[in-house]
Amino acid sequence: MQDPGQFELFHDPSSPASPGAAPKPAPEAAHRPLAARMRPRSLSEIIGQEHLLREDSLLPRLIRTNRFGSLLFYGPPGSGKTTLAEVIAAETGARFVRVNAVQSNVAELRQILEFARKRPDVDTILFIDELHRFNKAQQDLLLPDVEEGTVRLIGATTHNPGFYVNPPLLSRSHLFRLDPLQPADVVTILRRALDDNERGLGSRRCRAAEKVLSGLAGLCDGDLRRALNALEVLVMSLPEAGELDETHLASFARERQVRYDANEDEHYDTVSAYIKSLRGGDPDAALYWLAKMLAGGEDPRFIARRLVILASEDVGMADSRGLSVATAAHHACDFVGSPECEINLAHATVYLATAPKSNRAYEGLIAAKKALREQPLQSVPVHLRDTGGQASKRMGHGRGYRYSHEYPEGISGQSFLAQPLDLYNPGENGEEKEIAERLARWKKLKAERGTT
Repeated sequence: MQDPGQFELFHDPSSPASPGAAPKPAPEAAHRPLAARMRPRSLSEIIGQEHLLREDSLLPRLIRTNRFGSLLFYGPPGSGKTTLAEVIAAETGARFVRVNAVQSNVAELRQILEFARKRPDVDTILFIDELHRFNKAQQDLLLPDVEEGTVRLIGATTHNPGFYVNPPLLSRSHLFRLDPLQPADVVTILRRALDDNERGLGSRRCRAAEKVLSGLAGLCDGDLRRALNALEVLVMSLPEAGELDETHLASFARERQVRYDANEDEHYDTVSAYIKSLRGGDPDAALYWLAKMLAGGEDPRFIARRLVILASEDVGMADSRGLSVATAAHHACDFVGSPECEINLAHATVYLATAPKSNRAYEGLIAAKKALREQPLQSVPVHLRDTGGQASKRMGHGRGYRYSHEYPEGISGQSFLAQPLDLYNPGENGEEKEIAERLARWKKLKAERGTT
């Protein structure tokens, strides 16, 4: 079994070799990636995440007073979750134990927690990267020691904690959401790395215009780790004292990959933005989110299914052709396949985004379900019952039914519910305006012709 001391990133401040000394970072290695070498060592070095790190914000106050329990950092890759955990340990002088949930197991956790129980005089921070990868049993194992304060847990996750962290553990932790870094903040850090002789690329004496660094920052989608590692690759491909220009940036842009974690937060957030853009009548935004999903490898059939749903839920009776267009796009995804079916998806996207909108048919269904739940169940009126078979006829099923086609406009005046209900109320958009006028006229005809 592995020695718990091997998990430590920082020295134990109570060790005889350095009594009372502050934690010291492990020696830098030249072969470490630039993003690891440039990791901030104190709160003052961190750039970005202003909503969390302003002087009067909660997190800096907790760190300064060293009066925090367990923390959960939730945010996209490269937003600084690990950096914050390491800085907190350094600022508070705590023993820092890091595990990765992908590689860890229950035996390792038990060993770490047992070691912390034996050293109650030492403040231990247990940092678990990718906490969402732990199953329920592994997360539950942490609860007693988190509750007792044996360890202070810092969890990092790119996934929504509400779905992946057990409620008892979530309720015992402060949750902080980190955002992708702003391009201006990324540029500042890239410039710092380019000029830093000790930990950065300063010894290469390479130059880069502000416009080039801004372009690189924009291509990395707020992922600082990716931006720094890309800068290192580009600079190391240049001769000493060379200049990084837009030509080098173009080669990186060709290899760019859109961050899109299928079946996870980015998937749900992007499709949500897509649907809301369609509903809101913005074809430009809808096309952008469509392109992002396709570039991220989303299954075109999934997108097409969402279009079929939206065609009835949000366009509805205002333009019933929308359902035909959406269904045809879904068929094209199977019949034509990728990548050509992307054109069909774009066609349906623009059609539905620019179509008049109505959710009145959907609201009518909701109202009907509510009536079923809350009101006495209505029996089928005798005149509407099926007349098939001799038994049905002997019981009088269908007697008194008025055949609608025998009356002007197909309106007999007969009722089709024992207790009439008002469920579908057409709006004023698109074809529904005409439908509303038609129903109003039919209502008048029904009243004139009487009901049975």
